[in-house]
Amino acid sequence: MDLVILAAGMGSRFGGLKQIEPIDPKGNFIIDYSIYDARKAGFDRVVFIIKEENREIFEETVGKRIAPYMEVAYAYQSLDVIPAGYVLPEGRKKPLGTAQAIYCAKDVIRGDFAIINSDDFYGSDAFRVAAEHLRSMKKGIKGEYANIAYKAINTITENGSVKRGVLHFDDKNMLTSLVESKLEKKDGRLYATPLAGGETKSIADDTLVSMNMFVFTKDILDRIREGYVPFLEASKEHLDDCEYLIPDLVSELVEKKQVTCRILSTSAVWYGVTYRADKEGVVKALAKLVAKGEYPKDRFGA
Repeated sequence: MDLVILAAGMGSRFGGLKQIEPIDPKGNFIIDYSIYDARKAGFDRVVFIIKEENREIFEETVGKRIAPYMEVAYAYQSLDVIPAGYVLPEGRKKPLGTAQAIYCAKDVIRGDFAIINSDDFYGSDAFRVAAEHLRSMKKGIKGEYANIAYKAINTITENGSVKRGVLHFDDKNMLTSLVESKLEKKDGRLYATPLAGGETKSIADDTLVSMNMFVFTKDILDRIREGYVPFLEASKEHLDDCEYLIPDLVSELVEKKQVTCRILSTSAVWYGVTYRADKEGVVKALAKLVAKGEYPKDRFGA
């Protein structure tokens, strides 16, 4: 099973290449914990989507240690991967978004797959849920996706707001819409503000949200390609900073009833270094998990 890891982000709020920021005394990174959990759950191949200029440092610090345990492949997210006839503004450096990142790996991804962000700790239960769903899928099925959903309270930081996809779904746990929102805890309550504009509302702690952990049948690559030009046309007034995002695309496809997306809840707790001040808390949280025996006490590759 393929695990696709989105690792081309610039880490602007954190400052620097946070994917390879040591997070414990043994020098492990958050991505090491994710790969450890993924391998334990049954994933046997990892596809890193990175910037080409980061290949050497990424391979030296992450890839070579993982290679003895899992097959490793690389794909490069580049602003050059764009439909014919379209040109981005000169000087743009920001990646074009997670949907475009996955499309950049179209020649490397072999079959159905799961995706995660490189700088988020997802927890072992999330990978178990994703792997079990992948194994249960009928061979050759198309357009049946899944999102690994977290309780909102398990995904926040005390150091500022976070971006999460608030999930709306029917009584069969099938997604009806995904609203990218700013989540923030104030005075002991959680609040969500739609990023596209809208009223800030209080939400329950157990509201399910997306952490960009999806399970996809391989046809998502065709869906991304088909939606690329319409996205660029809709974004032609702000090509300097627009992003072609996978949550937006999935929500759009679901609303048009072109695909389905099952909501699979997890008991896992998210940890991440959204802000530099988050690091201390993440280090302490992971140290507790190591002390409980959930992870090795030494440096590990997978």
